[in-house]
Amino acid sequence: MQKRKIGNLEVSALGLGCMGMSANYGPPADRQAMIGLIRTAVERGVTFFDTAEVYGPFTNEELVGEALAPVRSQVVVATKFGFDLDPATRERRGGVNSRPEHIKAVADASLKRLNTDVIDLFYQHRVDPSVPIEDVAGAVQDLIQAGKVRAFGLSEAGAQTIRRAHAVQPVAAVQSEYSLWYRGPEAEILPTLEELGIGFVPFSPLGAGFLTGKIDTSTTFDSTDFRNSVPRFSPEAREANLALVDLLKDVAARKGATPAQIALAWLLAQKPWIVPIPGTTKLHHLEENLGSTEVQLTADDLREIDAAASRIELKGERLPEGALKMTGL
Repeated sequence: MQKRKIGNLEVSALGLGCMGMSANYGPPADRQAMIGLIRTAVERGVTFFDTAEVYGPFTNEELVGEALAPVRSQVVVATKFGFDLDPATRERRGGVNSRPEHIKAVADASLKRLNTDVIDLFYQHRVDPSVPIEDVAGAVQDLIQAGKVRAFGLSEAGAQTIRRAHAVQPVAAVQSEYSLWYRGPEAEILPTLEELGIGFVPFSPLGAGFLTGKIDTSTTFDSTDFRNSVPRFSPEAREANLALVDLLKDVAARKGATPAQIALAWLLAQKPWIVPIPGTTKLHHLEENLGSTEVQLTADDLREIDAAASRIELKGERLPEGALKMTGL
């Protein structure tokens, strides 16, 4: 597995997003099976694992901590703070909370759940409009100086927020949605990160599964699957958006690859400091995703994909309205 640098961290070129093992894509998957999947990913060369306290809540961190305990020194674990959660009921109490004292309490709790003495990468999950980002960066800086955290990250933050935070405590990585399905970061975020030397970690690099080619207008989701509330997954939007999948299928056929592999290879080809974190609960999808690192897209391939994609008008917002309002973009 190739390696990439994000800030001061060296990680595998492809990480593993663990959220879907515990939340948001239907009922939680079998715990022992997911522990096995995470450990198989390590055997295949994956060294970068992404979780958050809100996934579950809390259960995903516990899962990742147990799975990685035998190989903890070999991997980079990222988790996140920033939501208002009730430890007693394991439920969300409200919206965001990035008060410095809360950040530090979350770090201590996450360390225990992750069964580790240091968090490699600690992201602010969503920008808290009531707390200056300088105060957030300062709180994480304190955690770094205390040896509890190695690196600071931001998720779904705007360019000016990134700059302000970076001026207080260098930001190692920014995590936001990015793929051929959603290219918003190209306008301001990617140029800002390149200027400042910050890594980029795209979540939903396969468009929440849509770019795999395995979802069509007849696909139904479990009642607890968040995609039921996403405008881009409405039947009408799906029908229009399948044009993008058809493009990926055409390229994949020529390259002897799958649509998912082309979507991930396209991301990897954008910048050497981009590290996608596709998630899965299935071994064959893990193997498929890892195969994307072997797919070589030429400059002509990339120009062709960009030209064809620019002619496709995608329908529907990428997130429900309430979730969009919580991003800093």
